[in-house]
Amino acid sequence: MDATATLGFVQRTWDAEIVPALSEYVTIPAKSPHFDAEWKAHGHLDRAVALIEAWCKARPIEGLRVEVVRLPERTPLIYMEVPGRGDTVLLYGHLDKQPEMVGWSEGLGPWTPVRRGDKLYGRGAGDDGYAAFAALTAIQALQQQRTPHARCVVLIEACEESGSYDLPAYVEALAARIGTPGLVVCLDSGCADYEHLWCTTSLRGIVNGVLTVEVLTEGIHSGASGVVPSSFRILRGLLSRLEDERTGEIRLRDLHVDVPGERMEQARAVAELTGKKHAEIYPLVTGMRLAHEDALERVLSGTWRPALSITGAGGLPQPADGGNVLRPKTVAKLSLRLPPTVDAVHAARRVKQTLESEPPYGARVTFEVESPGTGWDAPPTERWLLDAVQQASQAYFGQPAMFHGLGGSIPFMAMLGERYPRAQFMITGVMGPGSNAHGPNEFVHLPTGVRVTACAAHVLAAHGRG
Repeated sequence: MDATATLGFVQRTWDAEIVPALSEYVTIPAKSPHFDAEWKAHGHLDRAVALIEAWCKARPIEGLRVEVVRLPERTPLIYMEVPGRGDTVLLYGHLDKQPEMVGWSEGLGPWTPVRRGDKLYGRGAGDDGYAAFAALTAIQALQQQRTPHARCVVLIEACEESGSYDLPAYVEALAARIGTPGLVVCLDSGCADYEHLWCTTSLRGIVNGVLTVEVLTEGIHSGASGVVPSSFRILRGLLSRLEDERTGEIRLRDLHVDVPGERMEQARAVAELTGKKHAEIYPLVTGMRLAHEDALERVLSGTWRPALSITGAGGLPQPADGGNVLRPKTVAKLSLRLPPTVDAVHAARRVKQTLESEPPYGARVTFEVESPGTGWDAPPTERWLLDAVQQASQAYFGQPAMFHGLGGSIPFMAMLGERYPRAQFMITGVMGPGSNAHGPNEFVHLPTGVRVTACAAHVLAAHGRG
């Protein structure tokens, strides 16, 4: 492929067609089912599906078929297929979004697309609304130059932010049509800077759940404090069973793993590159320090070690409404990230047992597990793919490619790894420093979107030659 022609075509497509479509997509509050139980009645996911379906059907790609598949009682899925020779490539993305989150800056909002320079603000554009547009643009770039490519299957799901619990049913139902991919291209990952092509080699798993501590049937005067144990104090103690609150280390030893040698070397390279850039990556308040001074420790702690976050709470009134009342219960939403090779079902069982056993004072303690998701560690990368990725990064970023583990999860990857054990994986994405996926002021860095799209086309061309 002619790199200059490819980049020019991709840039024009982003400017004229993808950015306007992404801006319209941002306006749709297509929250994932875990965050919108009435998603079917509200119709926002269907609106996002219709927008992307219409855009894709309008692409002048030879042989393109676009279909919205709907299994009973499940979120919809967009299935696309482009004929080609030999092997099958599976390209993946999702269109469902995280909820609004508070803290958006003035003039910005989750459902308000705002273009400021190279950034398009709004929920979901980079995570992962751009994926369908980028996947078809990469394929179209090949056909523009009459570059041979394999048969391509594109799956865009609507349940990823809820753990992709609907996706296995679709993969099973469409198994004969999908075939056996030799290459999987996932566009739902992130990057540690905007100067390199970043490929993800591991993903952490997750156990989400709701911990509830009940001590009373109703609130009573706080004069009973010291007689009736505080539900908050009990919950705080239960969390200490999981986590050392001084260091953040997870106490359950069977949720830790040894870091493989190759992943350790990749972590060292990332640490060397990003070690002094943490201020650009994390919006720390003045005077705040990270958990680790050593750059390598920071990388490993965010990719190959378990870590606990409290992402929500209940039973707590707003401070202005907090009277002198001993509250009947305290509720906390737990998000436990797991090393890539830890079995999430086992981890969920261990966490539930740890929290619920021998409750202090006989309090009513429950931990309701959501959908546990096992992480993913990539198989060894074949030489052709390694060369193609490096060439693509040099061609479109002017820098060598970087390989890293990601602290988040892409549930689909673990499932695909089991189902297609011989497949090669190119896992990449556009969410980099400051882009704040899932948080306020989320944005997609548009030049990175262009370059990642061109890189995907380059890799598809290399695969087509082999």
